[in-house]
Amino acid sequence: MALRAEVPIGTLYQFFAGKEGLLAALAERNLARFLDGLARRVAAGPGAPGPAAFADHAVDEFVAMKRAVTGFGHLDFGLVDAVPAEVDDLHLLDAELDNNAAVAARLRTIGGELFAAPGYALVLRVAMECADAVLKLAFRADPAGDPVLIAECKRLLHGYLADAPPAPPP
Repeated sequence: MALRAEVPIGTLYQFFAGKEGLLAALAERNLARFLDGLARRVAAGPGAPGPAAFADHAVDEFVAMKRAVTGFGHLDFGLVDAVPAEVDDLHLLDAELDNNAAVAARLRTIGGELFAAPGYALVLRVAMECADAVLKLAFRADPAGDPVLIAECKRLLHGYLADAPPAPPP
């Protein structure tokens, strides 16, 4: 990264507390960009989206970023391809929540009333894990994202969000 920016490596560490701090800042930047794009997609739609439309917007924004944002394919929201052993890549976005749980919590905030019921915290967490796995498969099968697998991801989310009533809080 320092080489690409044409600065000494020490310059980067003036701003970040080691590799984990740098990766965390990049993951947070990617998440902020994703959430901004998702919010724009939701706002541009006709009225408040239902769960299926919200899922479509989220998948479409993720796929668009994966295709267009340099480095997003390797880091996205924190799960990197080659992580130094000293970096806790599962907790780059939040010290308590793993990365997918942190993203699910922020999606719940954007969804507002759509996901306000207490059980939706778990529902979105499970939906995030499912989407993460299928979208990884889609981009492993095709560097541009296999359109059939992307469509299957949306279908999976539609069915799960439609059929999974909010679970009661534990």
